[in-house]
Amino acid sequence: MSDTAQQIIQKEIDSNPVVLFMKGDADFPQCGFSARVVQILSHQGVPFKAINVLADPAIRQGIKDFSNWPTIPQLYVNGEFIGGCDIVTEMFQSGELQKLLDEKKVS
Repeated sequence: MSDTAQQIIQKEIDSNPVVLFMKGDADFPQCGFSARVVQILSHQGVPFKAINVLADPAIRQGIKDFSNWPTIPQLYVNGEFIGGCDIVTEMFQSGELQKLLDEKKVS
């Protein structure tokens, strides 16, 4: 993996309170898991930056290496890796996600 992919990923995470690395974009997700996380974030009313990993193979592999997490989508809030679709869905259903977003002051 190139340093540039790592630097791009770190810059996006540092520059945006909520970042979703996903397949496709927020308006046109390219997989059901990405679509579900977009739907949850939209329902929470949280503005977020969507990064389409399909547009750049280096970013697609780079984010997996960066987080040591094998799947996409991946959600970051204030620089902290939250998880993928299953974790975000569980957190949303339990109310933990709203609590986290409130604590991080991004909701």
